[in-house]
Amino acid sequence: MASNSFILTIFLLLISSFYITSLAQQEARQQNELVPAMFVFGDSLIDNGNNNNLPSLAKANYFPYGIDFSGGPSGRFSNGYTIVDELADLLGLPLIPPYSEASGENIFHGVNYASAAAGILDATGGNFVGRIPFTQQIRNFVSTLDQITGNLGADAVANSIAHCLFFVGFGSNDYLNNYLMPNYNTRNQYNAIQYADLLVNQYNRQLMSLYNLGARKFMIAGVGAIGCTPNILAQNLQNQCSSEVNNLVMPFNGRVKTMVNNLNANLPGAKFIYIDIFAMFSDILNNPGAYGFRETNRGCCGIGRNRGQITCLPYQRPCMNRDQYVFWDAFHPTSKVNVILAREAFNGNNNVVFPLNVQQLATLDVDQN
Repeated sequence: MASNSFILTIFLLLISSFYITSLAQQEARQQNELVPAMFVFGDSLIDNGNNNNLPSLAKANYFPYGIDFSGGPSGRFSNGYTIVDELADLLGLPLIPPYSEASGENIFHGVNYASAAAGILDATGGNFVGRIPFTQQIRNFVSTLDQITGNLGADAVANSIAHCLFFVGFGSNDYLNNYLMPNYNTRNQYNAIQYADLLVNQYNRQLMSLYNLGARKFMIAGVGAIGCTPNILAQNLQNQCSSEVNNLVMPFNGRVKTMVNNLNANLPGAKFIYIDIFAMFSDILNNPGAYGFRETNRGCCGIGRNRGQITCLPYQRPCMNRDQYVFWDAFHPTSKVNVILAREAFNGNNNVVFPLNVQQLATLDVDQN
């Protein structure tokens, strides 16, 4: 009996110690949080599982995706972290759960609504069947707000949301899986300038919807150098970036920058920043050695020319030296690139993120009214 009592006492002490340690760790993490939460809207560059249970061809919930991620394949289109995963770490937040899995207390640090193949336009990505366009992602955010409000009350939620960060990254699919697709009539309807105007006008309305729902701190990511992806390179016998494709997205990026300036000037209490993914990614491609990369024109995992004609298949063996590759598959960067982009956005100067960087935006006091 004495032995059993001793064992029980030790067990209770261990449980108590574990509980106290967990509380201390939670308190320490909360003290390091720069913002209450981060809400994420976008496409496959930041999707972390929302397409897993959709009837969609755009999925990454199988090995070797996630080969370097602690949880294994999760739906992230990467070998490891996405840009928003690294931003969450830098902000002192836990990794943000996908909307498809968000419930209970795990929604209080934010939700990721991003969906592979999604675009600004609802029609974008139709070749992949199931996807969640930006407009529907906003509706899903409304559902989250309703859930949070039911727990905390409207006033508390309004005050908290005004201090949260909103990461928004769209546009790549509106070109790759709409304008440049032969089965879409878009290119016959609009020239490059007209299409950029169409996208940004819709984008502006969608961001205004988030503002009207209480969002005040926005990170808007531009479209990267999509003309340099292994898939585009595989279509080019010269094995060079497609200037035609890269030049196609420049009017869009330019108009998004102008939109950011206009929203800052006209929306009381709001602050929008623009993350120049194109500039950061181009610098990596032009100076790979400075970042530790050796392979810039082919995917780590894929099939065909440049390992980009068919993207990474289930249980395909990827390259071993993944940190030396810029591209993970036919379209998406490696985790190492995502971490570099996130850190530059977090700490960078106005040549890559403006008018503030993410860290400055996080600590900025805004008026919720």
